[in-house]
Amino acid sequence: MRKAALLAALFLATAPVAVIAAPEAPAASSPAMAPSSMATILADPRRDKDRVRDAWRHPAETLAFFRIKPGMTVADYMPSAGWYTRILVPYLGEKGQYIGISAGTATATGDTKTRLTNFPSLFPPKAAGWTGVPEARVPAFNLDAVPPERKGTVDRVMIMREVHNMWPDNYLYNDLTAIRALLKDDGLLGIEEHRAKADAPAAYTQGTMGYMREADVIALIEAHGFKLVAKSEINANPKDSANWPDGVWTLPPVLTLKDKDRAKYEAIGESDRMTLLFAKRP
Repeated sequence: MRKAALLAALFLATAPVAVIAAPEAPAASSPAMAPSSMATILADPRRDKDRVRDAWRHPAETLAFFRIKPGMTVADYMPSAGWYTRILVPYLGEKGQYIGISAGTATATGDTKTRLTNFPSLFPPKAAGWTGVPEARVPAFNLDAVPPERKGTVDRVMIMREVHNMWPDNYLYNDLTAIRALLKDDGLLGIEEHRAKADAPAAYTQGTMGYMREADVIALIEAHGFKLVAKSEINANPKDSANWPDGVWTLPPVLTLKDKDRAKYEAIGESDRMTLLFAKRP
């Protein structure tokens, strides 16, 4: 999904929005049916291999910034190996629901098309194994085959470090249109993305290096029927120069260069990231 397709240039402007600090993570308050507390979830043994990334992903703060609370219905775009699945399923609780959603298959080819086509059937058993809940609690579907009854029922959608794939791989228009239809009228879209420098050259910021300019991401999302309501520096990393010849994958956790300068890249840490929150426009 890292191969770019040639696209027309984007001529959009966005209004400045003040940086808003994340609120404290909401606490579970109902009795017997209460979801687990965020602290308990983050310490769960199921997350033993995930926890090393908490210092860079700030899950409690990020989910609080997205205004995600127990009992909500939350759709997670391209959940991959389930890093957020293992947090959200127990946090949303029995009164809430986690949904895995993947890119539509229309523009996909080859192995990518096969992987996306198989996602709705393969993801629920994986998620059930990761979290210990029945498969029925973790439904999944492609965005070009959204069940009609799901439209307008989702409180939050999360797109975590995927816009740099959606844009060059031609998923952006179709998938954002489907995501907008999924959300309730007061639903919100939370996005985290690798952040290029504001003056980075166009050739470096069209997705294939993993980095995108914050202004470009905001413009793209707003052009598809959303409005920026808040942005946060929760996942910022000023040590990241965001100009690596091999792109964002030079840094942890991928470390494309293997042992070459490994200590240097590990000291920098994971990428500098924008964290954005959008509402549906009428």
